[in-house]
Amino acid sequence: MNSSSFLFQVPIMPEQASNFAFEVDLFYYFLTALTVVFTVAIALAALVFMIKYRRRSNGEVPEQIEGAMKLEIAWTVIPFLITMFIFAWGAKLYYQMYTDPKESLEIFITGKQWMWRAQHPDGQREINELHLPLGRRVKLTMTSEDVLHAYSIPAFRTKTDVVPGRYTTSWFTPTKTGTYHLFCAEYCGTQHSGMIGKIVVMEVADYQAWLRGAPRDATPAEAGQKLFTGLACNNCHLESDGGRGPALAGLFGTDQRLQDGSTVKVDETYLRESILNPGAKLAAGYQDDMPTFQGLVTEEQVAMIIAYIKSIGPRQPGRSAPGANPVTAPPSPAAPPQTATQTTGSGAATKSNQPK
Repeated sequence: MNSSSFLFQVPIMPEQASNFAFEVDLFYYFLTALTVVFTVAIALAALVFMIKYRRRSNGEVPEQIEGAMKLEIAWTVIPFLITMFIFAWGAKLYYQMYTDPKESLEIFITGKQWMWRAQHPDGQREINELHLPLGRRVKLTMTSEDVLHAYSIPAFRTKTDVVPGRYTTSWFTPTKTGTYHLFCAEYCGTQHSGMIGKIVVMEVADYQAWLRGAPRDATPAEAGQKLFTGLACNNCHLESDGGRGPALAGLFGTDQRLQDGSTVKVDETYLRESILNPGAKLAAGYQDDMPTFQGLVTEEQVAMIIAYIKSIGPRQPGRSAPGANPVTAPPSPAAPPQTATQTTGSGAATKSNQPK
């Protein structure tokens, strides 16, 4: 094999395996070509001017040029238009990549030194792997249990910071079957280079077969309902609005009015904050008497509770929300110490009733 044929077999860029890959590469090539064109043009112009306008004798006095308005307008307007074109194209790509789709396969990702955990909506769990169906929009909701990570799939041209204390999202549509590299793209400790994995994109039929054969736990919503009931949250979050905490049915996605008169969108971030820091944004009509659950529930457990709250549809007249208790009854004396919910924010957090 000669050197020229070997050169053409070396991939310059990773495979294009998502809906974003082609346009991201096209944008990159445009910026590269623009850089090359202007670099060469400026270098050639400098070379020509150095030769043409060089001093030919020690006593030569160059002609004084006062200015050229047309030239100054040209080298101001042309770069401005080029940079605005770059901005518009980049902003369009950014908006597409970071605006969550309305309908998608939602998968929860947790980063932890030094591994990736994935939980599918049907309860399947994976470590350092992620199986995906071809041609379906996929939304990843991600958080970290320790330090800053970054979920990077070069073949999809996506990289999203995974931040402790908040949720970040990423979405894409796989367009080619195969196995692709998964990296942590943010230095996260001594074994950062080993925080790798693989993304497996499968035909839809093969993906369904994998789902049936993969080990399955309770779905995030099912596990969240068990936590919700086990923590006695349903003693305060009733079907009606007369409980100690607001009713949760149909709450997700709405605008919650706060005690200071402002409103906030009830999303994953707000629910998480209300569980771990309930006094941060107090819902109107409820008291700030709930302790924080920071450190008492894991990030995955918080995500499960949120998944359950999201799964509760709009309230139906005469029907209770799933897991709701129509009366505020104290725990059974035979039961172990539990926790009862007293919502001050989104209604997702709980108050400890453990004996002092």
